[in-house]
Amino acid sequence: MNNTSVDSYLAEGCGRCELFRTPQCKVHRWADALRSLRAQIRETGLIEVMKWGAPCYTLDGHNILMISALRDSCVLSFFRGAEIDDPRGLLAPAGPNSRYARLLRFTSQEEVAARRAEISAFIADAIALQRAGSRPTIESAPEPVPDALAARLAASPGLAAAFEALTPGRRRSHILHVAGAKQAETRARRVDQCAPKILAGKGYNER
Repeated sequence: MNNTSVDSYLAEGCGRCELFRTPQCKVHRWADALRSLRAQIRETGLIEVMKWGAPCYTLDGHNILMISALRDSCVLSFFRGAEIDDPRGLLAPAGPNSRYARLLRFTSQEEVAARRAEISAFIADAIALQRAGSRPTIESAPEPVPDALAARLAASPGLAAAFEALTPGRRRSHILHVAGAKQAETRARRVDQCAPKILAGKGYNER
């Protein structure tokens, strides 16, 4: 993963796959649009860093937004986008399980330029949210624990206690991993994968 610098990211790619430092890297496809987004964001005074192989912009150490390249577009992602005023519904969920993050998609430098005012308004709202000192207010009902995981927890008090001791986000990562399997056998295998990490106090994606 390329966390060297934003200049390196734009010149060489994100480093998340074997196409790193090749012309085929998806970053190169959207480089002009990404540069335009970067230039506009840097006018706000946010601090520019590299995280997770993409440019990230912070305020007082808190993540505010990111820019990144996908196969079919480049995106401007807001960590607390679900709380931003968006009467026209322009901000899309970052994924099917996303609670807070929202994003804007772009397919050209010209589109970035045409939407400059819109981008500025969303960034200003994102900064204001952080400066207000409030915590995220979007709430949703927790996902139900899959039967396969619930059965294992019921059969193992130690595992159940460790699961309850996890942060909500860590518990959710195990629930989503197990629930994402279609076959019962696969769900059972995923429970086996989760158990050691639960006992270690980790989320599924933590090493």
